Amino acid sequence: MEPTGDLERALADAGGADAPREWTARLRELLLSELERGAGELAEPRTGREHPIALAVGPLESMVASVLPLPPELRADSAAANERGAQLAVAAVQALVEATDPGPPSDVGDLGLLAGAHDGFLALACPVADPRWSADYAREALEDSVAAIDRLRAQTFVLPGHALDPTDLRAPIGATHPLRVAEAITRLGGSPLDEDSIERLEPELLGLLEPAGSVARAHDDPDPRRRVMRRILQRLDGMGKWGGYHTAFDHLARGFAGNERALAYAVGEELLAAGLLEQKPSVGQRHVNLNPRRAGDIRRLIEEGVLPPGVPPPDRGSRADG
Repeated sequence: MEPTGDLERALADAGGADAPREWTARLRELLLSELERGAGELAEPRTGREHPIALAVGPLESMVASVLPLPPELRADSAAANERGAQLAVAAVQALVEATDPGPPSDVGDLGLLAGAHDGFLALACPVADPRWSADYAREALEDSVAAIDRLRAQTFVLPGHALDPTDLRAPIGATHPLRVAEAITRLGGSPLDEDSIERLEPELLGLLEPAGSVARAHDDPDPRRRVMRRILQRLDGMGKWGGYHTAFDHLARGFAGNERALAYAVGEELLAAGLLEQKPSVGQRHVNLNPRRAGDIRRLIEEGVLPPGVPPPDRGSRADG
């Protein structure tokens, strides 16, 4: 793979991940330049076409971290990155979790991923006993994961911990934030970049991430249309399909049988019309995601069955005839 520029040469001259502290300022300056280039190219139809964009991993005290050319606002706002950027963030989470190998989570409080900022860009970190070894592993894992992302070429560098300075490291906001879902999926033995893997783990994800009792409440709703609506939203929520993370519209009917499949498609159209779902342009098929700006309405509908403005009441809703 061709060089990404001065960063690679400086790292080689400095001794790579073992570079002494006198290289800190220079390596941070070069990394910042590459992150800015990468952020610009992520907005283009192809990213890293002429030269791969740079990604960084490195050992911190008791943690291994990754820095990506993405906005740090992604920690709170799942719509802060476009589709390719969202996939890149998920790939980094998968690499960090694989490198730290924490085992399956016992509950949502057991999730350990942290997100913050490094020089204005997204930093991710996971706790680990041997950060230096895990940084090398994370580099290889991240390069493997990124190779599966369409129209993206990237090269991952291991930097010394003193050249990385992530601040305000905290858990991503929301139990079903896509980055937390990505951690859970990886720890459960799946891949957050593989739709089939995500759907196979759906029962475990709902049990781990959804509020206690909300699954039963949605399934027990006496109104058929509202029940299907709540189950669709709950399923998308549990799989982290917010903002830049989406799924095929046809997948909305998975898990439903008979007449309920037709009702699921009709309900999907209603959710789109009401703005609770957003539609993403995609080659060959429609893709949808939960609208982060309607998160409050979505949560109330899932957990309490409260229909928000824009959703027709039960006696006017679409129904499938027997």
